[in-house]
Amino acid sequence: GYANAEQVGGGLLSRLYSRAFIVADPEGSKRVVFVSADIGMVSQRVRLEVLKQLQSKYGELYRQDNVILSGTHTHSGPGGYFQYTLFWISSKGLVRPALSSIVNGIVKSIDIAHENMRRGRLFINRGAVENSQINRSPFSYLENPASERSRYSSNTDKEMVVLKMVDEDGHELGLISWFAVHPVSMNNSNHLVNSDNVGYASYLFEQEKNKGMLPGEGSFVAAFASSNLGDVSPNTRGPFCANTGESCDNPQSACPVGGAAMCMATGPGNDMFESTRIIGQNIYLKAKELYEKASQEVTGPLSSAHQWVNMSDVSVELNATHTVKTCKPALGHSFAAGTIDGVGAFNFTQGSVEGDPFWDQIRDQLLGEPSNETRACHKPKPILFSTGEMTWPHPWHPDIVDVQVAAIGSLAILAVPGEFTTMSGRRLREAVRSEFDSHGTPGMNVVIAGLCNVYTHYITTYEEYQVQRYEAASTIYGPHTLSAYIQLYRGLAKAIALNATQDLPRGPEPPLFNVTSLTLLPSLSAESAPAGKTFGDVLEEVRAEYQEREVAEVTFVGANPRNSAENATEHNFLTVERYSNISSSWRVVLNDASWDTRFYWSKGSSGQSNVTIEWHVAAGTEPGRYRLRYFGHYKKRLSLFRTITVPFEGSSSAFQITAP
Repeated sequence: GYANAEQVGGGLLSRLYSRAFIVADPEGSKRVVFVSADIGMVSQRVRLEVLKQLQSKYGELYRQDNVILSGTHTHSGPGGYFQYTLFWISSKGLVRPALSSIVNGIVKSIDIAHENMRRGRLFINRGAVENSQINRSPFSYLENPASERSRYSSNTDKEMVVLKMVDEDGHELGLISWFAVHPVSMNNSNHLVNSDNVGYASYLFEQEKNKGMLPGEGSFVAAFASSNLGDVSPNTRGPFCANTGESCDNPQSACPVGGAAMCMATGPGNDMFESTRIIGQNIYLKAKELYEKASQEVTGPLSSAHQWVNMSDVSVELNATHTVKTCKPALGHSFAAGTIDGVGAFNFTQGSVEGDPFWDQIRDQLLGEPSNETRACHKPKPILFSTGEMTWPHPWHPDIVDVQVAAIGSLAILAVPGEFTTMSGRRLREAVRSEFDSHGTPGMNVVIAGLCNVYTHYITTYEEYQVQRYEAASTIYGPHTLSAYIQLYRGLAKAIALNATQDLPRGPEPPLFNVTSLTLLPSLSAESAPAGKTFGDVLEEVRAEYQEREVAEVTFVGANPRNSAENATEHNFLTVERYSNISSSWRVVLNDASWDTRFYWSKGSSGQSNVTIEWHVAAGTEPGRYRLRYFGHYKKRLSLFRTITVPFEGSSSAFQITAP
C-alpha cells in the first residue's frame, strides 16, 4: 500500500476477505461476476491465475469479459503478488505464499457464490456520505476548468451507490457499495494486517445481518468496493506539520522545517485505530440507510465487454483535427514524494516539474536515463523512473492493460485498472453515460469500480497532470492517459448498447512471466523456545479481572505466524472464550477477525519470538469468566536438511469481566 520497505507485517487486527457476487440470467447462459477483495489492488498476475483456475473448473462460464476483480485498496495487506519488477522493490519480490493465498481465496469465494445461486431481485440506491473524505491534492483539482468545477458542489465525489440483493422470498443476500475514499485511515506506521475503514464498514454490516455469528461466517455478504478514489483521503483533519503543528496545505505539501517528509494528514480520531472506526462507521451507516430504503429495481439484460490494450501506444482523437498519443510508462519525481497520507523518502516534494540533477545522476548510473522520445511524450513530467524502458529481469510496468465494462440491466460497472481522480472519474462516467444515451440505452447508472484487473497507478485529468503532484507523477502513460481510457470505455459501452460485444477485437494478450517465486524474503527456519519453556507457554499472564473499555492482554512463547499461514488454510490465530455455566464448557465469542482483538508477533533473537494477544473489551460486553487462546505452528529441525511444522496452542488463565 505505502510501498514502504520498513512497513512489514507484525500481526493481525482484522481478516482480509474476498467477497464474490454472481448475477445470472435465469433464462439464458449470461453471467457477471463481481469480486471485491480486501487487498491493495488486483494485479495482472492474480487475475491471470484466477481466470486459469476458473476455466479449468467451469469451462467457458467465467471468462475474461464477465469476471471483474476489484481491490478495496487497503494499505495494510500483504505485498509480493505482482509480476512486474517495480512492485518487487518494496515487497521483496514475488512471494508465492502471498500470491497463492490471494488467488485461492478469490477462487474459493467465487465457488461459494456459484454453489449458492438462487432466484432473486436487485435494487439500487444512491446518496451522499458526509464527513468522510477530503481532496488531498486540491491544488491539482483547481487546475480543472472553472466552468467544469462550477457544475459540482465539492472537490470529492460524495455519492455512494448501493446495490441490494434479495431472493424471491425477500430474504436478504447482500450488497455492494461503491464509494470513493482511500482506505488509509491506518497509516504507514501500522504493522497489523487489516482491511482499514471500508473493511470495518463491511464488518459492521455483516455482524448486524449475521446475528450471533463470528466474523466471516453467515450468509449475508457486504462488500464496500473502491471507486475513483485517486485524490481522496479519509484523513479529514487535513495536512499538518508533524514537528510544529502548523498547516501544510500548500501546493508542495511541504513544511518550513523538515520539508515534505513532515507534512502528514490525520483522521478524525485520537489515533489511527479510532479514525478507522469513525470513517468506517460513517460509511456503514450511510450504506445501511440507502440499503433499507432501496426501492428502484434493476432489471434488463446482462452483458459484458473486455479488451486488452497496449496502453503505451494508443492514438486518441481529441477532435477532428487533433490526434495525440499515450506514452511508454514512466514515473515522475513527485512519485517519490508520496502523499499527505504516506510521505515519501529523502527530499522529494510534490508538484515538481523540474528534475533534480543529484537524483537524475544516480538514476542514470543505476538504471539508465530515459530516452528523448519518452521525455518529450511525458512533458511536463520530469521522469524519475523510465519504467517502460526497464526490462531487467522482467518489464518494470505493464504495457498490456485490461479495459472492461459489465452491464447488469440499467447498472454499468466500469472496471478500471487503477486510481482515477475525482474529476477523471466524473469525465469517464459522463462520457460512458452519453455513449449509452446516444445508442438507445438512456438512463444508465454508471459506477466506477477501482483497482481492477491490473495495477497502473493513477489517472489524472490533462489539466491536473500539468502541475505534477503525486497523482500526476504516477499517471504512468502520460498526459493523455485519461483521454485514451475515455475513448476505450466509450467503445465498450457502444458495443454493449448495440449488442455487438462479440465483434470487439480481443487485443494483445498480456504476458505471464515464467517466474514462480523470486524473493528476498528469508525462508522459514527452525525456531526455539526459551530455556525451560515450550511453545504456547504464558510469559506474561492476564490480570484477574477487567471492566469494559479496558484491555485484557497475555504474552506467549510464540512462533512465526507465516508457519501457520503457509501450512493451514484459514488458520485462526486466537479466540476469546466465555465459560458457560449451563453447558459447563468454553464458548468462542471472538476470533482473530474481530476488530476488538489484536495479535502482535515480535521476533527476538536466535529463533525465539513472542506473541501478545490483546482484547479491547467493548462497552456492553457480557460479564462473566473469559480466557484468551493462541494457536500457532513452529518449525522443528529434524536433521541438517529437514524441518517439520508442528502445531501448538496456549491459553491464558481465566479472568472475570465485571459490570461497570
